[in-house]
Amino acid sequence: MEEPIAPAVFFSPFVSSTMQVEPAWIDYNGHMNMAYYHVLFDRTVDEALALVGLGPEYVEERGASYFTAELHTVYRRELTLGTAVRTTFQLVDFDEKRIHAYFEIRHLAEAWVAATCEKLFLHVDMGSRRVAPMPPDIRANLGAMRAAHRRLPRPEALGRVIGLRRPATAGPEAEAALTHH
Repeated sequence: MEEPIAPAVFFSPFVSSTMQVEPAWIDYNGHMNMAYYHVLFDRTVDEALALVGLGPEYVEERGASYFTAELHTVYRRELTLGTAVRTTFQLVDFDEKRIHAYFEIRHLAEAWVAATCEKLFLHVDMGSRRVAPMPPDIRANLGAMRAAHRRLPRPEALGRVIGLRRPATAGPEAEAALTHH
């Protein structure tokens, strides 16, 4: 007789392993280049989603994976060579084909936030390279993770819109003055 599968338990939020800013990531400004923040976010995705069954073996065994479709990053504090960080992953929501997540890179010793990122992932059939529904067991695991993460407060940075802020009372004259300086 097969042993029953125990329900998954998820920490909320998921916290990555400790990572360090590497020498090759430092740019001519003496801090970590913006592209490498995404390396940290990406490594965290791999760790977090492996817990629900979406690790490297998923691609090999089931011929499917997940791709980033959209993201929004806010850089709050610079990171420098050798800085140790951990990144949190909060599952905001999912449906049969998409996963919505929120991340924060935090300084390991002082806990300040270096960057936040909001991402939308698509589940992809690797044979057709098209978006496809996730299998029921993966959706069930994501449901357990979402239940744990729903206890967290909604991140303030979630759903941010990029753009220039203008004064609310700015009429055409104020708008012209703003653009001609």
